[in-house]
Amino acid sequence: MKLFDVYPLIPVTIEKAQGARLWDDQGAEYLDLYGGHAVISIGHTHPHFVRRIKDQLDSIAFYSNSVRIPIQQDYAAKLGELAGLPDYQLFLCNSGAEANENAIKLASFATGKSGMIAFSGSFHGRTSGAVALTDNPKIVAPCNAREDFHILPFGDLDLAEEVLKSNAIGGIIIEGIQGVGGIQVPDAEFLLGLAKLCKTYDAKLILDEVQSGFGRTGKFFAFQWVEGLQPDLISMAKGMGNGFPIGGLLISPDFEASYGLLGTTFGGNHLACAAGMAVLEVLESENLQKNALLLGNRLIEELKSIPHITEVRGRGLMIGIDLDREAGPIRSELVSKYKIFTGSASKKQTIRLLPPLSVEWNQLNSFITALKELLA
Repeated sequence: MKLFDVYPLIPVTIEKAQGARLWDDQGAEYLDLYGGHAVISIGHTHPHFVRRIKDQLDSIAFYSNSVRIPIQQDYAAKLGELAGLPDYQLFLCNSGAEANENAIKLASFATGKSGMIAFSGSFHGRTSGAVALTDNPKIVAPCNAREDFHILPFGDLDLAEEVLKSNAIGGIIIEGIQGVGGIQVPDAEFLLGLAKLCKTYDAKLILDEVQSGFGRTGKFFAFQWVEGLQPDLISMAKGMGNGFPIGGLLISPDFEASYGLLGTTFGGNHLACAAGMAVLEVLESENLQKNALLLGNRLIEELKSIPHITEVRGRGLMIGIDLDREAGPIRSELVSKYKIFTGSASKKQTIRLLPPLSVEWNQLNSFITALKELLA
């Protein structure tokens, strides 16, 4: 049996990792500035993360959500404290796509409407509803296409209102910062305008923080850069578990829970919550949110001065770099010549950086040196 091909593979076999460093099966060391699609938040194999999971394995790894699981409540309390959202409710699941799927379902339940709005450049996942709201026709199968799901131009408030006037839209979903779309940052006016439109036309605002959450931008969630913004639903995953599969949905107090409305078999299992707790504890104890902001701001300013870079976007350690040429060959040479992993985006000229929040300046500086040499 062979594996079903999913991604074009980098010809490297990684066998060991620590912090922002990787080692292949030949013993060569690499620098990870991509974090496995923004997943590695506190660093590979962080000792506290490893210990938390091992300790949990010694007692119980899994039982279903049909019994009380105290670590779930502990996790919810800690998350509410660090995120500054103690009044929100938490639904735990397994991935970002699943979190978004449940977000659009709750918005539809609450409003009684089936229509949804997303924006150009969006990526919300590969499950049925989430992929229908993703701006990539190649991955939307005929069974996913939905006539009442709309993908509108990013930043166009007027058109959003025109669609909302139909009174058929139950929710608007937008990323705190677009990841796959090339690190596109929505401005405050646009986000606050969407929130106002949702109030006016009885729709729910969903903030997809799957890539941009858990301190990556220097705030716990990217939307928190916009003063006064209060989403109805916030989806999260990736950096939430530092490599252990976990996702979640934060639900505003306006929603009333009822048995059977949502459900999950594996979501919030003991091991996932142990991994999640470790992430929150390390984010707090090592002040990684501040590290992401300080180093990210410094890196962005350094990158802006490099010839052949046409634009740098992002916040904290979520950065998009536009080149005056296609980025693919540059990314390949970064791996082969300099042993540095970076990410791609839907725009062929863009390099995407999503390193562990524990990355050090000397590591980022080595990337700057390598990129300057390649572009020259």
